[in-house]
Amino acid sequence: MKYSTKVGNAGEFKTGCLIVTPARARTIFRSTKHRDYIERVTENSAHGKTVVLALPDKIEHVLVVGADEKTQSERNFRKNVEAAAKALAQIPVPDAVWHLNDIDVANHDVYWKTRNALSALSSALYRFDEHKSKPEKVSHPRRVSIHVDRRARTNTLRAIRHAQALDAGLELAKNLGNQPPNICNPVYLAREGRKFGRLPKTSVRVLDEKQMQTMGMGAFMSVTRGSENPGKMIIVRYNGGRRGDAPIAFIGKGITFDSGGISLKSGAGMDEMKFDMAGAASVLGAMRAAIDAQLPLNIMCIVAAAENMPSGKASRPGDIVTTYSGKTVEILNTDAEGRLVLCDAISYAKTLKPAVIIDVATLTGACVVALGSHASALYSNDDALTHSLEVAGQYIQDRVWPMPLWDEYQQQLSSPFADMSNIGGREAGSITAACFLSRFAESVKWAHLDIAGTAYRSGTRKGSTGRPVPLLFQYLINQLP
Repeated sequence: MKYSTKVGNAGEFKTGCLIVTPARARTIFRSTKHRDYIERVTENSAHGKTVVLALPDKIEHVLVVGADEKTQSERNFRKNVEAAAKALAQIPVPDAVWHLNDIDVANHDVYWKTRNALSALSSALYRFDEHKSKPEKVSHPRRVSIHVDRRARTNTLRAIRHAQALDAGLELAKNLGNQPPNICNPVYLAREGRKFGRLPKTSVRVLDEKQMQTMGMGAFMSVTRGSENPGKMIIVRYNGGRRGDAPIAFIGKGITFDSGGISLKSGAGMDEMKFDMAGAASVLGAMRAAIDAQLPLNIMCIVAAAENMPSGKASRPGDIVTTYSGKTVEILNTDAEGRLVLCDAISYAKTLKPAVIIDVATLTGACVVALGSHASALYSNDDALTHSLEVAGQYIQDRVWPMPLWDEYQQQLSSPFADMSNIGGREAGSITAACFLSRFAESVKWAHLDIAGTAYRSGTRKGSTGRPVPLLFQYLINQLP
């Protein structure tokens, strides 16, 4: 998708589709033969409602959306742009012009309106049909222009640049998440990670199993040893900021298929365990967006890629492993594997002296029970970092909800044979998983996002959502000097 701006009289544009409010539609066509028709179809307008008008003129279609309110609430604005995006995705035209500047949203400027409108459009237009023998032929716009006045053009162009970058990051994350596990394995993720090395100011390093074994990453190796597909730790570094500035570190859980290992999952819904690498996909997507937007920041992305399979080499419940940090873990459940690859990745990241670490993982089913699919769970050892992630998520509607990380929960991880166990029992499963990871973050500013409920959809709409790429990218934008 290509985004741009247009300045001038919207009624004089030549376009496949013009997206407008009911009031603007009546103004544009007031002196034309379409006046009565436009007035009739827009008289019962409402927020979230769209009407598509086919006109045999230079404006081929008019997409009327929303109600006759110049000042809209944030909720109604989002409802309208989502409805417009879904409607536009069904119109077979090559281009469209979106007349956004008729709408005021309290406490938000044209940059916010443009970012959120184009984010909705990115979601509505995404398709993944790479593995269909006869992909459905869908014709939708490839170019969308935002209509602005000259005073707002600079802010709009900035929003478009960021929206374009986010679109690329989301597409990468969704495509990786939607790939089947016989294709997207740790080696495939490493190959995708190496592609970042072609981008400006970016370098890539991939650690293989032999290197990780030598380095003492016993927790990571306990997960990958049961699979025929070798595990990889992928480190992508982008040096867009000042030399010597500590990087922001993103770490993604990259379990490309999670059978549960010896603690085998039930068969129902196991196909969705290909999405257990959504954390890895999202940090790579956020990194791609940051590079495309040329953000002046130093950023590091670490992907802990492995496959969790049962075999004669797989870890058993009761095994004790030594992590990269030197701490020992008793594995009580091999299906609690994400925290095992992440703890070694966090310890490794600390050796690279980051300013902050944010790990992202489809870590626990308990998180889905607690928060459903609307918000990702947020755990952190730093109040300022918690606030920053909350603000970013609210701004771009990729929301998080802060969860407790109290010492009282830590005791559930006690083990009589090792420094800790990898599970804390039935109660507070998402919290105890975060407590486990906090023991490896220690004094470094750290946050953990449990995205088990937000990273993908089930049922007829099954597929990757790309979350939390929008949140991570907005967090980065908010860190700009």
